[in-house]
Amino acid sequence: MKEIEINNLLRENIRTIKAYSSARDEYKDTSSDMVFIDANENPFQTNVNRYPDPQQSKVKERLAEIKDVSVSQILLGNGSDEVLDLLFRAFCEPKQDNVITLPPTYGMYSVLADLNAVEIKSVMLDESFEPKVTEILETQNDNSKILFLCSPNNPTANSFNADKIEQLINGFNGIVVIDEAYIDFTNQESWITRLNDFNNLVVTQTLSKAYGLAGIRLGICYASEFVISVLNKIKPPYNVNQLTQEKAFERLKNINDVTYEVDFILKQREQLMIQLSGISFIQTVFPSDANFILAKVDDANKRYMQLIERGIVVRNRTTQPLCENCLRFTIGTAEENKTLIKTLNQL
Repeated sequence: MKEIEINNLLRENIRTIKAYSSARDEYKDTSSDMVFIDANENPFQTNVNRYPDPQQSKVKERLAEIKDVSVSQILLGNGSDEVLDLLFRAFCEPKQDNVITLPPTYGMYSVLADLNAVEIKSVMLDESFEPKVTEILETQNDNSKILFLCSPNNPTANSFNADKIEQLINGFNGIVVIDEAYIDFTNQESWITRLNDFNNLVVTQTLSKAYGLAGIRLGICYASEFVISVLNKIKPPYNVNQLTQEKAFERLKNINDVTYEVDFILKQREQLMIQLSGISFIQTVFPSDANFILAKVDDANKRYMQLIERGIVVRNRTTQPLCENCLRFTIGTAEENKTLIKTLNQL
């Protein structure tokens, strides 16, 4: 079991900060026939005239049941981006600390580092899109606070080797964040199952991908009870609105629908990979553990514009490291995928 002194990693002002106590934090029982005149709310019923549950209890309880973790190990945010930003605010001293990223990877890690005035140390993935464990661990210094691992990775779509991830968790002296936005599309086991083995492990997930709820913006953080308690102290009091909580809970109750949709996407992914491999100007179709496929083409800029002109929007990733002339194709409906292949064959 990996044990490090997490409290020593925190920014000094975060160790002593006192959380804002909202009206709904001070009195939580909203099920009784109480008269609520404590929060300066509009008294007229609109179904959203009251402040939402600041701890999103119903949603967390359902997630805890599905994921087999404790409610005290869950934090919810306004999208995963807020969760990631909170981690920067908790652990990274501006203009002093650094984080390590592994390009090509999710671009918001660097954006958030810049926003928080935190140095970025980048260690490129190898040619197989795997982490260079030794180089990463040698890159860290006393001010390295967070290592970001996106697995399955965006934009390369592969899951990192589990042994390499474990070596990094054990060898890194700060927080290791494993971004599992696409975990539902792989047969790899989630690192949530190892939370109790490593107190420096943080796992982020989202309802935007497999759950089909990108529009409600709900990100999820799983970590030790201590890390979650710190993030709860610094999050905005009502960071997840009532409508988001209601929609998320409704979707989480119907988990069989999600399973059906994921199975459909996986079957479409398998077919699409075969069909893309038959396109004359597509040189490589990379393996995928996500709901998208990365493919190397002859001229990404040219093919991207040709598709735009024909009403199809894909993602041009040619500017990303190791992704020269690569396009990223999200798995669509059966009809959308047929249209894509038909159009590619006509180019």
